[in-house]
Amino acid sequence: MAVNFSTFFPARLHKGVKYSIDYYQREYKWHEKQIRELIDDLSDKFLEEYEPEHSREKVSEYPHYFLGSIIISKKDNANYLVDGQQRLTSLTLLLILLRNLQKEREKQVNVDELIFSERYAKKSFNLDVEDRTPVMEALYEGQPFDPTERSESIQNLLQRYRDLESCFPEELREEALPYFIDWLMENVHLVEITAYSDDDAYTIFETMNDRGLSLSPTDMLKGYLLANIGEDKRAIANRRWRDRIRQLNEAGKEVEPDCFKVWLRSQYSTKIRERKKGAKPEDFDRIGTEFHRWVRDAANAIGLRQSEDFYRFIDRDFDFYSRQYLKIIDASKNLTLGLEHILYNAQQGFTLQNLLLLAPLRSEDGEVIVKQKLSLVAQYLDILLTWRLWNFRSIAYSTMQYAMFLVMREIRGLSVGQLAMKLYEFLSKEQETFANNDRLRLHQQNRYSLHRILARLTDYVETQSGQPSRYLDYISDGKVRYEVEHIWAYHPERHLDEFSHVADFIEYRNRIGGLLLLPKRFNASYGGITYEEKLPHYYAQNLLARSLHPQCYERNSGFTQFKEKSGLPFVPIASFKKTDIEARSQLYRQISEHVWNPDNLLVEMEESER
Repeated sequence: MAVNFSTFFPARLHKGVKYSIDYYQREYKWHEKQIRELIDDLSDKFLEEYEPEHSREKVSEYPHYFLGSIIISKKDNANYLVDGQQRLTSLTLLLILLRNLQKEREKQVNVDELIFSERYAKKSFNLDVEDRTPVMEALYEGQPFDPTERSESIQNLLQRYRDLESCFPEELREEALPYFIDWLMENVHLVEITAYSDDDAYTIFETMNDRGLSLSPTDMLKGYLLANIGEDKRAIANRRWRDRIRQLNEAGKEVEPDCFKVWLRSQYSTKIRERKKGAKPEDFDRIGTEFHRWVRDAANAIGLRQSEDFYRFIDRDFDFYSRQYLKIIDASKNLTLGLEHILYNAQQGFTLQNLLLLAPLRSEDGEVIVKQKLSLVAQYLDILLTWRLWNFRSIAYSTMQYAMFLVMREIRGLSVGQLAMKLYEFLSKEQETFANNDRLRLHQQNRYSLHRILARLTDYVETQSGQPSRYLDYISDGKVRYEVEHIWAYHPERHLDEFSHVADFIEYRNRIGGLLLLPKRFNASYGGITYEEKLPHYYAQNLLARSLHPQCYERNSGFTQFKEKSGLPFVPIASFKKTDIEARSQLYRQISEHVWNPDNLLVEMEESER
């Protein structure tokens, strides 16, 4: 077997070398979780050493970081990836993001040649996969891209880039950015294993990925716990463990380890590592990387002293919290009565939610109490996240982690009443609400989240008017795909009486009051015509769109009763002008204050006490 081993820097890995993927290779399948973990690992390692007063040359002394190995098969003078395409694809997306973050800077670190190469005036990406080229070019140029009816890989590429945009830490976007790029290019390593036949390449791949004799952290934790349980109860505990692990694995690939991390952090962690040089990992961090060792080291502190304690840890605690975690996972994917806000938060990509949801739960809580607590925490997060998005604030994991850790500690084990009051208190201390921003507008980075906000507003108006909920239709990729629609077509020349500069027209056109959620085919058919021509067609759409038409206010008892009861200033609009966008924006803000109202937490508390 002829094999070469070479050490590379991941960014430079692409320089001057093309990598291809055989047609039978699987799609690009990374999820938001893997992207976040990659960014968290890289940024944490970099920030351990970085100081603002350092010179750029100082980066050469920063610690190195190993990202693992890739396996290629060398054939036909080309490099075919056998293992590693997920990481290399994600690293390419990261390089594109880093390039785009530098666009407005006078001095830039050149990453272009690490992303693509050019021969005879023809540009091609160094990770060369033909059907992915259009979406990669769009991301590289900062242009919109429609993934409708595209492959799974293309859908994932677009979404993972959005995830990168949202989770890339704020502290790396300014002065630290060139330092981080230098470090990534020079100090982060991959090992490339090159075989000269497919058979050799796959033999290496299978050998390296053979997990038959490997023990996972869950296996090691199980062995430790069972070893400390008396023989009379060990078999019972083993069956309990085995059945629950099976259910966790059936729920998804990463559900099992994530359950342990979330459970143990939510109930036991008291400290989190400071993001500064030399800071040591605390219990929150250790649980995330080695929960099996942490349990062993913290056994006495968490009450594991005698055989009965270890048995209870499996039979009561693990059983209870894993059941609730499975309930949360299901509610994150399916609209569940009473737990709808869990789905709303999951759709905004807020993975810290699960940590807070488990925190107030106690093993003695009955199903009714559990549901009330889950509902309260999910509503709190829904309000907080929407306030932040409304004010152009990040909800990325790295931005929110420390604040959510503090909330988690404060709400741990609280009763329903205590929890409602504490969460209401947290919200009352927030500085930014809907009232802080009357110019919420659509831009490339918030298109996804604004789509969700418009779906909630539209659904609220319809359900409060007595119509069935269509929220899932508005956010799904079903037969009718809904998109954010501009009420004004992109024709600045039609609005010269109000806007002398195109930039002012665009700013107003993108404000939330000038937006609707409509089927994609509507925009294709009517997107370019005038408002007056669109108006009759709006009347055939959802109730928020129909409210622009005067006939919506005639013989429509459900809507008119809702309008009167809520006091919301709905009015028909015959000709849509600048002042109408301002008024419509205020209407949307007032609807939002009904949908995301902190008082709802206290109402739920009062209902639970009856």
